[in-house]
Amino acid sequence: MNRINQLFNSDKKDILSIYFCAGDPTLEGTAHVIRTLEKNGVDMIEIGIPFSDPMADGIVIQNAAAQALHNGMSLKLLFEQLRDIRKDVKIPLILMGYLNPIMQFGFENFCRRCVECGIDGVIIPDLPFRDYQEQYRIIAERYGIKVIMLITPETSEERVREIDAHTDGFIYMVSSAATTGAQQDFNEQKRAYFKKIENMHLNNPLMVGFGISNKATFQAACEHASGAIIGSRFVTLLEEEKDPEKADPETDEKRAGKIRKVIL
Repeated sequence: MNRINQLFNSDKKDILSIYFCAGDPTLEGTAHVIRTLEKNGVDMIEIGIPFSDPMADGIVIQNAAAQALHNGMSLKLLFEQLRDIRKDVKIPLILMGYLNPIMQFGFENFCRRCVECGIDGVIIPDLPFRDYQEQYRIIAERYGIKVIMLITPETSEERVREIDAHTDGFIYMVSSAATTGAQQDFNEQKRAYFKKIENMHLNNPLMVGFGISNKATFQAACEHASGAIIGSRFVTLLEEEKDPEKADPETDEKRAGKIRKVIL
């Protein structure tokens, strides 16, 4: 069974998933960050593939992607860095990236390399659901890669149910149609949206992303979903204590400890 399915089938509450951009703040720090996050109790990790035009992302992740590209990160290098990650890392790992670099790499080749590295799923924010159904689903399913689809407050109930019927893993419930970025709390409108989707009783579990940055937003998301995804807040913590020369395990430990303290 795919590790994503195993996680959600375990009935674990308040699942914490962390996003970071591969290659930022240091080119060689990817494996260190993953291992340290798992050691500190993170349940799932989203590894960002840097892209020059990350349209769904706020300024923090845009800057991280720009720095990663400047450092020399590429999809080819990322797969090389992840080659041995499954020797010790057990939690689900997801690649999150835009369609352009994945298509340049070749989607089937991308899925094949994901399997070789033990990647469990992929999130492609700019992949239309219809295109997924018509062109990519059969390839992803052949390799056992879960393609996670995003929904927003503007997504129709019909489309939400269609996504639920034709995907397997979890549904990424975006807290707003705006870009990523930290928020201090969720207003009543967003909380009502979470509750509305929860009350649809979908087959797939729900994870809330965009704007999760503290205990209040994490708990508010978990009231109506299996857990939440933190991105910009953790990327900021990485930037605050970066070592420009190399990935520092002790510094990584401080980063991971901070994110748990912020949330819990």
